[in-house]
Order: sequence, then structure tokens, then C-alpha cells
Amino acid sequence: MSSRPNRRARAMSVIAAVAASATVLAGCSSSPDESSASPQPATITFAASTLGDPGRGPGLQKLIDEYNASQSTVTVQPASVPYPTFGQTVLTQMGGGEGPDLVRFDMPEFSTAAASALLEPLDDKIDASKLNLIPGPDKYLNVDGHRYGVTFENANYAMFYNKDLIPEAPKTFDEFVQTAKATTKGDVYGLAFRQTQAEEAGVWQDIFNYVLGFGGDWSDGKKLTLDSPKVIEGLEAYKALYDANVIPKGADAATFRKMFANGKVGMELNNGGYVTATASANPALNFSVARIPFPEKKQGSLLAPIVINANSKHKDAALDFIKWLLKPEQQVKLQTVLGASSVATPTERTPESLQKYPFLPELDKLTDSGVPQIVNGFGPQTADIRRIVVTEVLASLQGQQDMKTAMEKAQKQAEELVR
Repeated sequence: MSSRPNRRARAMSVIAAVAASATVLAGCSSSPDESSASPQPATITFAASTLGDPGRGPGLQKLIDEYNASQSTVTVQPASVPYPTFGQTVLTQMGGGEGPDLVRFDMPEFSTAAASALLEPLDDKIDASKLNLIPGPDKYLNVDGHRYGVTFENANYAMFYNKDLIPEAPKTFDEFVQTAKATTKGDVYGLAFRQTQAEEAGVWQDIFNYVLGFGGDWSDGKKLTLDSPKVIEGLEAYKALYDANVIPKGADAATFRKMFANGKVGMELNNGGYVTATASANPALNFSVARIPFPEKKQGSLLAPIVINANSKHKDAALDFIKWLLKPEQQVKLQTVLGASSVATPTERTPESLQKYPFLPELDKLTDSGVPQIVNGFGPQTADIRRIVVTEVLASLQGQQDMKTAMEKAQKQAEELVR
């Protein structure tokens, strides 16, 4: 608790840095108000990048329309925020005392907003045990002993593989390497992952799985551990595959995902949200999904909580929508909208979705072992730490230094940053 003022100051500096480039969202709540026992008539705004997704946006809007039709007190309206700057724009609005009433945040922005006292605490409003919230992802939504959100979506990372090229999924890392080598022939590659500075955020997502999968972590929650043996072991496994020439080197994610859809890549590690995109890119593609075959059953996840803006005039109305969304019937509908992602509570997949994607239960089994792609204890500084780590890792890939030296340098730079 005593570290909160410093964390708040650092987080607020992040918000100030993007303020000049963000556009203020018109028509949203602009001042706080006391919560009441039941929602008063109100129109509230909900900002979610999902609403701009051509595949999933219409389904989410339909769910919102269903809520609006279910009662006459609260009306939820989507807030229009440009996707490329979604998180930065909303953070800037909230830092200025404005912004949407409800927000679906990704974890880096959630961490910044929570550390900056921009979110409404939900401690006495959400009973996790009574609602049967899935504990794995839910534990990350408590900051300094206070709950600031509930899971809206959790997309687990797994191994996607082309069953025509690879009939059986590899079960161990050695099998993974051998399968990648055996599948690489001519213009077909066994594997693909990001490995360029231009895709810094994507490289971070990829190496996250290697670090966790080999028993490492970027911190112990209080101190950075970038140069710990297990972190280095995971990154050396990543480099070994790069050196094995089993990936299309230089290809960005958009390119190698097209290659996967066209049968030119055998495997890639991606999150559950990619299932729908893969099927849409090539409906005839014979692919499946399995756990990443690394030593530890631990992998990255794209965790996105829904939160209430501390500046909202209508906090009780916002809470009413969240509680409606957490009801079993709505959870099933939301999961159907989101596709292969999991939601806040355990749900049963519909027969239709299982017929379409028989591997969905395998993704759901990974929910409790997923880790959001932030540096534990250093959420607001994750983007800066990420830049340091990725720069040093890529220098190692290019033969400029070994991985141990790379991470020792990253550790020193990151320690200076957070100090």
C-alpha cells in the first residue's frame, strides 16, 4: 500500500505523455457522483474495441440492445473511439476527468488506470465466490487489495497446427522442434513467429510464451527477474528455433498468418481470438488447436476486464449492466459472440460451436494457467520494459550478443527505468 503514491505518479506520467495526441470523446460522463442503492434513469456509454471488430462487433451490439430492451431505466450506448489509439485515448480522457462510463480495457491500460485511481473500486459490489468467477484470470483484477474490474474476455494462447501437414500435435518441446524441422520443405515452413523490431508488441507476445513455458517470469511481483536462468532458458529456446531456419524470417504477422491459412506454415502460437480469423481466411483449412508443448503448462493470455470509470456520473447504472452481463444466460451469449475466448464465469459451449470447433474445450482448459502479458508488479511500466527486452533479444537473434548477455543488459536498463 505504501508504494501506491509512487505507482500513481508513474502511471499518471504515462497518461500525460499521450494526452497531446489523443482526441477527447464527446458526449461522455464528465464528473463523479455518489452511488445510490439502485440505478436511476440514465444513458451511459460503453467503450470497447470489440465493437469495432467486423466479426464480433455486431454480436456484441446485439447483446447490448437486448439489455436495453430488458428494462426501462438504463440505456447503454457504444462510445466511438478510434481502434489504433483506443487505450491511449480513453486513458487520456479519464485522466482529464472525463471518458466513457464503462470501458473494456486491455491489461496494460487497466494496470495504468488502476494505479492512477481512475477506476471505481468494486470491492463491495462484486462477490467473486457468489458469482463463481474463474479464479485464474480474476486474481489479476485486484490491485493493492482492491477489485477494479471483472473479466470481459480472456483469450488463451495455444498452438495452432495444420492437420494436413501435421496430423498429430507434438506433445513435448523436442517433438515441437523436430516437427518444425520435418515440416519445413521448399516454400512450406514448420513454424512462424514475430522477430522484427517493427512488431515489438507482437514479439513480446511471442516470447512471453517461451519464458512462461520454461518456468520463467519477468518479475517476482516486487523485483525484476529479466536475467534469471529460467527466463534465459526460454529465450534461448526461442532463438534455437530462429537459428534452425524453420520460420519465414522477416515475414510480419499479417504475412505469415496468410501463409498459415494457405497451408504454407505448419504451426504458430496464437491466442484463441485467432480461431475465427483463421476460419474466415480459409474456411476449408483443416486446422486444430492444442496446448503449447513446452515443459510448463503456463502461457500468455489476452485478458480484457470491464471496468467503471471513477469519473462516471452513473456508476450504479454502469454496475447494473455489468451484473446483467455476469448472469449465466448472458455469459453464454457473450462467449458465443467472442468465439474461442473464455468469459468471467465457467460456461458450457453450445453444441453448434463444438461442432464447428471441436477443440474449444482444449482452449478452455488453459484459462487457469494463463498469464496476462504484463510485468507483474510493474504494469504501468510494461511498455517501456517490453521495448528494452525486445531490443536486446533481437540483437541476440542477429548474433550481436548471446542471450545471457542480452538479458543482463536488459535487467540493468529496466532496473534504472523503474527506479
